Order: sequence, then C-alpha cells, then structure tokens
Amino acid sequence: MNPEIVNYIGYAASVFIVLSFILKDLTKIRIVNLIGCICFVVYGIFNGMLWPVIIPNGIICLVQVYHLLTAKKK
Repeated sequence: MNPEIVNYIGYAASVFIVLSFILKDLTKIRIVNLIGCICFVVYGIFNGMLWPVIIPNGIICLVQVYHLLTAKKK
C-alpha cells in the first residue's frame, strides 16, 4: 500500500482515539475508539507488521466489541 495512505490511516486513528476522550456517551465513546483501534491495526499491518501497535489495539478492539454487544443485550 502507498506509504502516504498508510500515514493518513495512522493520523485518522489518532484523531479517532483523541475524539473518543472528548465524547460523553459511553456507546459513542466505544464506537469511536473501536474505529480508531481498527485504523491502528491496519496502520500497523501495512507499516511493516508493527506488533507493538497491532497487539494492544487488536485486544482493545475485542474489548470494545464485547462491551458493545453485551450492552445491547441489557
């Protein structure tokens, strides 16, 4: 993938993560944070398999999905 596009994905990930700290609604926080984490996983994969970026963000993705799914059932 084009390195410039990969950098933009990384910047977008950062914006989504910061935005998730600004929001107040927990569901919106989780969704925006999930988008940011997915962007960071994609960034880590296409930037040379950056495992210190991929692993924690992948785990956070799973945590966010779990909480979003269990919150809908309540």
